[in-house]
Amino acid sequence: VPAAFVVLDALPLSANGKVNRHALPEPDMEALRAEYIAPQTETEIRLSEIWQQLLGIASVGLGDNFFDLGGHSLLAIKLAARCGEAFEVTLPLREIFN
Repeated sequence: VPAAFVVLDALPLSANGKVNRHALPEPDMEALRAEYIAPQTETEIRLSEIWQQLLGIASVGLGDNFFDLGGHSLLAIKLAARCGEAFEVTLPLREIFN
């Protein structure tokens, strides 16, 4: 399942009439983000760091949604494991999806 969709009037085609994947625009992930609210507490900061590492992004705010930022089920499993290690808790996977 794609992390984001980009609406186009038409697909860019190569000279052979095939979809030119290199000419497809990258999704604007910043447009999906909520208003940035910086993490304040030690726990919020650590969670933000975990999300940044997993999602490969520079910053994560309190209003951000894991899945809107490119997260998916496989990364959610990693997120649960990393939170378990960092905070010595069991984070049920279903809680990430709620």
